[in-house]
Amino acid sequence: MMPLVFTLLCLCVSKRGGFSASVTQAPVQSDVQCHDWGVRSEGSVRVYDGEVAYLYCPLFSYPTLYSYNQTQNSSLSLLWYRHTHTHELEQPINLKLHTLHKDREYLWIQPASAQDAGLYICMLRNISLCVKIGVELKVVQKDEECDRTAQPHLNLTVPLQSDQTLTCPDLNTLTLPNSTHSVSWIHLCRFNRFRGDRELKGDNLVIYRMMEPYSGLYTCVVSYQMNGRTLQFTRSIYVIPVVPDFGSKVPIILNPASDQIYTVTLGKTESLSCRVHLPHLYGEKQHIWWTIDNKTVEQLADPRYSSPEARLVSYDYGDELRERILNVTDFSADDLQREFNCSARNSRGFNTSRAVLKAEPYVPTLALGCGLGVTLALMLMMFVIYHVFWLELLLLYRSWFGSDESYTDDKQYDVYISYARNSEEEEFVLSTLRRVLETEFGYSVCIFDRDSLPGGTITDDTLRFVGQSRRLVVVVSPCSAVRGTQALLELQAGLTSMLHGGSLRVVLIQFKPVRRKSWVKELRRARLALTLVRWKGEKSAPLSSRFWKELQLELPMRRNTHHTHHTHTQLPDITQHTPDTHTKNTRQTEEKLIDPYSTSAL
Repeated sequence: MMPLVFTLLCLCVSKRGGFSASVTQAPVQSDVQCHDWGVRSEGSVRVYDGEVAYLYCPLFSYPTLYSYNQTQNSSLSLLWYRHTHTHELEQPINLKLHTLHKDREYLWIQPASAQDAGLYICMLRNISLCVKIGVELKVVQKDEECDRTAQPHLNLTVPLQSDQTLTCPDLNTLTLPNSTHSVSWIHLCRFNRFRGDRELKGDNLVIYRMMEPYSGLYTCVVSYQMNGRTLQFTRSIYVIPVVPDFGSKVPIILNPASDQIYTVTLGKTESLSCRVHLPHLYGEKQHIWWTIDNKTVEQLADPRYSSPEARLVSYDYGDELRERILNVTDFSADDLQREFNCSARNSRGFNTSRAVLKAEPYVPTLALGCGLGVTLALMLMMFVIYHVFWLELLLLYRSWFGSDESYTDDKQYDVYISYARNSEEEEFVLSTLRRVLETEFGYSVCIFDRDSLPGGTITDDTLRFVGQSRRLVVVVSPCSAVRGTQALLELQAGLTSMLHGGSLRVVLIQFKPVRRKSWVKELRRARLALTLVRWKGEKSAPLSSRFWKELQLELPMRRNTHHTHHTHTQLPDITQHTPDTHTKNTRQTEEKLIDPYSTSAL
């Protein structure tokens, strides 16, 4: 009987031992659904190709917080799997490989290569429980002795003018006690000899007095022997200089200041800024918040108020300038009566400041902008219209608001025409100029050769006709205003009347281009004060041309003046007509005139 019991007991022990040995290789068979925590949120493990890597199972830290010793007592088994891009399913870790080693909650890869990269999954399970989480392993190439893009394994703040000892991270974890190893230090990718305020002591780097040049990235490279192989790993520490911990460390509120006024616009979304200077405190979180009538935004629970987390504005040796914004949607008049306070607190003290608000006067910017734009557009349009149609506009204005000179004086003629007595100018004056002024515009025109009576004195009749006219139209050509001619006598009479304050106005019509040097001195002196209208041949013949508009603008205003249906009709060619017969007598009269007589008569 006893041998049979002993045999059964041995079989049970052997089976139990076989299960324990294989528990790390395959999951326990059960129907329990495994709870998946996903991939570790803190990021991936980064290791250089050819160096030692170890993976820590995140199930033994936040958020699961399992204890390794508790898992052993609760019959939970720790299993490792690997998921690569070449396999859709998780593959168990083969711990028989000489590069892989499991030690409690760690998985060692000594050394790691590019083929070892991927997602590693650690699992805790028994018959009634299953939970797993993943951690990413990245294997990168180190092209140089120092990797300038390396992410530091540790950020260390060191007060200025203080001492600090730098110890290579994971040195005691990855190496055996009293093992043969060496540690080399690099600062900012430069192999320093670390003299003066810095010194190598054993495996550590001692900074006796922290200064600004000693800040930055420190890299330590550890080499050691294990099982006849030389292994190596690299770690980095980023040293940040901060202000020493002395003096007042109470937060200082810069905005709102005591003399600051926030200008707000009713009906719009306003943003109130709170800027706080936070002195450096080692490992301590400092708080900034807004209150409305002594209630925080969360307590108020009003969707009109929102306040995002404070943002970092500037950083100076650990001292921070942070800004927190309070957004108020649809700012109302009731909000002006509320109390808006910005507050800040740390372990050293508390500070608060009230924001003083002032409503901005309402300015209808949109209406003003539209009105100004319309005004400018109208002004531009009016300028263009005036620039193009200024003659028409002046004639229209004169027809509406001008006065008829015939009602205010006792003169007999509207226009007296002076011209050189030659066939070409006579044809222009008698067949074109006179006909349009009398027939089309309705002016009373005086022409000496036509309106003078026989037997009179030429000088007296000329002065009388010019004095009885409101305008003296002088046709200027190379033959006009020659000494001893009737045209010169008429010009001198008109200019004399203008100089002595008479109501007569002289208008010049340039029939043909004339050089200024060939003008008589009387005409050269008065040219700047006289209006010159240029005749351009057939281009000026239509009544709608610029010539007739300019000439009509200089002549007296007639309220009954109107264009006939011949407005756009081409006038007859003046070269096809012969002068009137009575102009032949005029040439004979001009030959009797002498220059001294005509000038002395004026």
